[in-house]
Amino acid sequence: MMRRLLNLVLLLLIAGAGYIAFMAPEKLPFKMPWASTRMAPTGEKGAPTTDTPSPTAPLGEVTDAALKAFVAQQPISIQALRAREYPGSALKVVRKLNPGVNYSRQIVSYQSDGLTIYGLLTVPNGTPPRGGWPAIVFNHGYIPPDEYRTTERYVAYQDAFARAGFVTLKSDYRGHGHSEGEALGGYNDPGYTVDVLNAAASLKKDPRVNRARLGLWGHSMGGQLSLRAMLVDPDLKAASLWAGVVASYDVLATDWNRAPGEEKRTLNPLGRRYLRALSPNAYLKDLNGRPIQLQQGTGDEEVPYSFQQDLAHDLRAAGQNVEAYRYEGDNHNLSRNLGLALRRSVEFFKANL
Repeated sequence: MMRRLLNLVLLLLIAGAGYIAFMAPEKLPFKMPWASTRMAPTGEKGAPTTDTPSPTAPLGEVTDAALKAFVAQQPISIQALRAREYPGSALKVVRKLNPGVNYSRQIVSYQSDGLTIYGLLTVPNGTPPRGGWPAIVFNHGYIPPDEYRTTERYVAYQDAFARAGFVTLKSDYRGHGHSEGEALGGYNDPGYTVDVLNAAASLKKDPRVNRARLGLWGHSMGGQLSLRAMLVDPDLKAASLWAGVVASYDVLATDWNRAPGEEKRTLNPLGRRYLRALSPNAYLKDLNGRPIQLQQGTGDEEVPYSFQQDLAHDLRAAGQNVEAYRYEGDNHNLSRNLGLALRRSVEFFKANL
């Protein structure tokens, strides 16, 4: 059955291209048309391509068990990520920066997959509370890797949590800034998610941090990474996702980033089943009540507001704890309501970490 599934779909995730695609044509046992690659509006290579092979066997012959086993072989899958280990390392201070109002700032490094990854760490001043400070792994959205700088972007966002008494660690991700490794994208390759999970593991090793009070904040692509990390590491207690690319993969493949006038792309039934099973959204019950906060503007031109609506619906259907905020007409960065949105996220973490 597994071989038949391979022959039917072969919707493999290829590392190195930065987007979800099909296997090379010379490796397919049949002829298949190819779609052109299109860039996500933020510049990242995002949505899956949508051409699917025309199977010679009935689609219904692929059982759910066989499909699940095939999905588990994909490195980006939740099953494969859960099978890995995330030891992290002690955080090494590389450079001290000018302090914030009531917190210190340092560029630090940690280990992930044998790579040295850099990030920006903030630590509240004073004596930690009993058990240590609560901490937030801060996951930025897409920035062209060669343009990324550790100390640029998201300054006001990270400052809000630092002022409120949280340790924060903003990972650069591999291939960004001075971090080692290759930047292969956040959707088809597990690397960024691995870096996020090792960032969390490194915070757990810090004696100033309370490992029982760890959360995640994620924006755009960072929302996808945060959701996936939550489903892999049960020690991550809560996540606030802003304008997250959090739709199921089949929705990303068909509904995201269409050109003006372009018809809606389609998937055959097996392709849709596969992409749904590959998506983190298929595992929402595994949150086991750990809360998720969603915030997005309806004027977002990068990520459709419907992505937040769909995830909120799916979380509620899965019996999970979710709060969702809508900002009428606001953009991808919630520029018009930034102060309010940050206050809501700070209060969310104070209540849940």
